[in-house]
Amino acid sequence: MLSYDIDPDILLPRVPAGTTLDTFNGRCLVSLVGFMFEDSRLRGMPIPLHGSFEEVNLRFYVKRDVEGETRRAVVFVKELVPKRAVALVAKMLYGEPYSVLPMSHDYDRAKNGDLRSAVYRWKHKRQMCEIGIEVDSPMALPEIGSIEEFIAEHYWGYTGLGNGITAEYRVTHPRWRVACAERSWLVCDAASIYGDQFATCFAAEPVSAFLANGSEIEVYPRKILRGTGLS
Repeated sequence: MLSYDIDPDILLPRVPAGTTLDTFNGRCLVSLVGFMFEDSRLRGMPIPLHGSFEEVNLRFYVKRDVEGETRRAVVFVKELVPKRAVALVAKMLYGEPYSVLPMSHDYDRAKNGDLRSAVYRWKHKRQMCEIGIEVDSPMALPEIGSIEEFIAEHYWGYTGLGNGITAEYRVTHPRWRVACAERSWLVCDAASIYGDQFATCFAAEPVSAFLANGSEIEVYPRKILRGTGLS
């Protein structure tokens, strides 16, 4: 997970109706996240030939207050996957902005199974792109109030569907252990993939870079929110 400062004015047109930008100590962030789906299932059923695949997504953070509960959430700008059927189903069920590109990954693990490095690659317009992290420290739960906790622990997602309509869905998983990067890198023509506004922030050093151990997760069916108050 590589995260960067960004001008909130860039994100405001993308904020789904009924939500507001969420910030960390007043800083507006976007994150590039690479990970593996493994043993993926649709409504509990295995997906033949599509159970395991890479994803690299660009996301930012919003929140929504519901009856005294603050739902801290992510909004996806673009999600890259290597399988066309995965993108098609995700667009149909959740309305998410998926694109299909050739992808691969490499891991290195310590003897205890913890990740020591992770690299995700994708090909876009004949260019090989890459996001990678190497760590030296052991994995541990993020400190309460840390930027790593802010980035890693979001249990809701929102998607703007236009005309004041928003899709909301819940995600559940255990707290992830993390390790901050000793070295991280991003190699890609960000402007051609994400647009000039996002490329500007990627030209700076990330404000946070870490590996997370991941876990089983469950993504619940979406709920469509409409009208004043989006109830």
